[in-house]
Amino acid sequence: MRAALSVLAVVACGVLGGASQAAGGQAGATGTQVVLPSSPPATQDEPAGEWSFSAAVYVYQVVDDRNYAQPTFTVDRDWLHLEARYNYEDLETGSLWMGYNLGGGETVTWDLTPMLGGVFGNTSAIAPGYKGSLQWSRLEFSSEGEYVFDANDSSDNFFYNWSELAVAPVEWWRIGLVTQRTRVHATDREIERGLLVGFAYQELDATLYVFNPDDSKPLVVVGVTVGF
Repeated sequence: MRAALSVLAVVACGVLGGASQAAGGQAGATGTQVVLPSSPPATQDEPAGEWSFSAAVYVYQVVDDRNYAQPTFTVDRDWLHLEARYNYEDLETGSLWMGYNLGGGETVTWDLTPMLGGVFGNTSAIAPGYKGSLQWSRLEFSSEGEYVFDANDSSDNFFYNWSELAVAPVEWWRIGLVTQRTRVHATDREIERGLLVGFAYQELDATLYVFNPDDSKPLVVVGVTVGF
């Protein structure tokens, strides 16, 4: 565990050092621009990059196992992405992440954030991961994943994934498909598949997920996200 957190600390220092340099000379970047150390300095007419925050909680109603909540908190500014999770890799387990935001496109837009995280609690690990999305008109595909290298037992290494494909018939309503691969709750399926329906109002988003709908006792997840 100490070795995992040490690696994360070294990466964090390096990235934050780059962030300090970028903030002094590239304050004109927006959320979708890629800011590189070699970019020219911002002019006085360009707005400074702003911090953005989001908080989410996913409540799992697990049949024949323990129900639990999975909260996530994120912070973004230009290229910098910071994230904290709990009950994601294991119950009573937290993880801290740092990533680099990339994005672009016009007709088809894309975002990608490669990340590195440290996991601590019932599971101790180092984990490279990613978050990304593709969007065309009202159709969007999003995915996040991580490969957990367990610090105590390599046989417990595992790839976690959550992916969604959704269409928004109207701006405030979306429907689609969802898959997940996890070890947090008991399941006899390698990949759980399900349906989703979501509603949005200003900075608030609420989504209902029903995994394994063909089972007599499907897994139900309710997710709520707020940005500020």
